[in-house]
Amino acid sequence: MKYRKTKNGVEYITLSDWRREQMRDPEFRKAYEALKPKYDLVRAILDARIKRGVTQSELARRVGTTQSAIARFESGVGNPTLDFISRVSTAVGARLEVRISRS
Repeated sequence: MKYRKTKNGVEYITLSDWRREQMRDPEFRKAYEALKPKYDLVRAILDARIKRGVTQSELARRVGTTQSAIARFESGVGNPTLDFISRVSTAVGARLEVRISRS
C-alpha cells in the first residue's frame, strides 16, 4: 500500500489506494460488487437532486418524510422500500426503472 505523509509527518493512505488494495481480496471484491447496484441507485438520485438544486429538506418535504430520512438514504444506511425509492425518484424529476436480468 502506498502511504503518504502530511507536513506534520502523519502517515495516511488515500481511499482510492486503499480500495485498489482491498479489491485484490476475492471476498472483499465479491462483497463490494454485491453492494454496487444499491450505491449506484443512491448516487443517481443524489446526482439528480444536486443537479436540480434541491436540498435534502426540500426533497423531504416533496416526499413527505424527514430530512434525516433523506440523509440516511443518501448515505446508504438501511434498506429503503421500493415505494420510498419511487417517491424520491419522482420528487427529483427522475423515473425509476426496475430491471431483472439473468446473471
